[in-house]
Amino acid sequence: MKDGKTDFQSWLLGELLLACLLGASLALFLTHPVLQTQYDLPSLRLVLQTTMCLAGMLVAVLAAVRFSVEGRRVDLLLASGFFVTSLSAGVFAIGPQLGGQEVHPAEGWSALLGGMLGMALIAAAPLVRGRSKYRDWAIANAVAAAGMVLFVAWALLRSTGSSLPTLSVPDAVTKPFYLTGTLALQAFIALIAVIGWAERFRRRGDDLAQWLALGFTLMVFAALQLVFQPVLASRYVSQGDFLRMLSYSLILVGAWRAIRFAEFGRAVAEERARVAREIHDGLAQYLFAVSTHASMIEAGAPLEEAVPRLKEAALLAQQEARFAILALSAAGGTAPFDSALRRYVEILTADGSLEVELEVDRSIRLAPDEQIEIFRIVQEGLANVRKHANATTAEVMIGQRPFGERYVTITDNGEGFEGEETAAGQGLKNMRARAESIEGGFSLLSTPGRGTRLEVLLRT
Repeated sequence: MKDGKTDFQSWLLGELLLACLLGASLALFLTHPVLQTQYDLPSLRLVLQTTMCLAGMLVAVLAAVRFSVEGRRVDLLLASGFFVTSLSAGVFAIGPQLGGQEVHPAEGWSALLGGMLGMALIAAAPLVRGRSKYRDWAIANAVAAAGMVLFVAWALLRSTGSSLPTLSVPDAVTKPFYLTGTLALQAFIALIAVIGWAERFRRRGDDLAQWLALGFTLMVFAALQLVFQPVLASRYVSQGDFLRMLSYSLILVGAWRAIRFAEFGRAVAEERARVAREIHDGLAQYLFAVSTHASMIEAGAPLEEAVPRLKEAALLAQQEARFAILALSAAGGTAPFDSALRRYVEILTADGSLEVELEVDRSIRLAPDEQIEIFRIVQEGLANVRKHANATTAEVMIGQRPFGERYVTITDNGEGFEGEETAAGQGLKNMRARAESIEGGFSLLSTPGRGTRLEVLLRT
């Protein structure tokens, strides 16, 4: 907590210095009108608008990805806000220019209102808490609703015809109050966003929040510059356009960092769930068997029957404990995996009812997740051979073919079967699911009277 407080204090000092610098620059522009220059560069303005639109759309996509990972409402509003802002700019401001037409007042006002609506969603995002239960279509629904509002607003503005006031003001002419008020409201919304994201960073230490607060600080002063500076035709470029471009760059950097952290967090969560599943599926069951056989002995069960079973369950529990350690390990190589698998085969074939030949290519490299799932597939496959195939021999091969294709095969000389319905038990479903979890292909070939061959092709 102390480190988080120090980080916020350092960030706040930088934020104050930035605000002072931007404020001094704005005051300089206001006191020296000669510095309020605008450049008649329509192509450059179009490039800047398009770049900011694409940057906003990319930020929206990154926020949407984080929402799909974590399900937080803050990311839902953030993604929706940037989608709406970019969509309105692309449709109403950039589209007509790409078509070689002038931006009419209806389109200009629609782009401005759409940008304010999107900014309002972004400003409201840090104020919401909790996670959404509906992730699949939440962002699409929010954007669709905002799009309908913008379309209705545009249709109403178009219906007013030539009576709609223009956003462009001739040089040296005072802006009308409605335009000044709208631009001031835009600056106020950006200021709310700065305060909200700064507070979120102070309270939660969210890395993305500090970048958003910095970015919207630039947007505040870009909007203020438009409040005090005459707005010429859409073909002109002013200092505020470059401030907005810098703002989007900062926000894009923050969004990229956030999605990387989100993916890392999801990987950690998935790894924890996988290890918990392995312990539950394996070790817990064998420990339960040990407890059951011990209770049978206490209840007076014949020792010559209960003790061998107790010993076998204890050996399997020991094996599972070793494999749970392997599951927690991130080290590469196949030596621990090879030893664990051979020990399991020794225990499985100790009574002599099934002979298993195990061959593991020493040169093959298996990722930790592949080692876990392959072990379970072999375990499940040999258990099926022992219980259902009436086989006397089985062969397990883990190797690599020419051109780097890695594979796992389990072959037996059992009775076999015809069709997959006969084999569509839970064991087969589990093996398929485990193969899919490591992006592997699964196939099964069986012929009545000629045994069964199972193959898993590992990812390349």
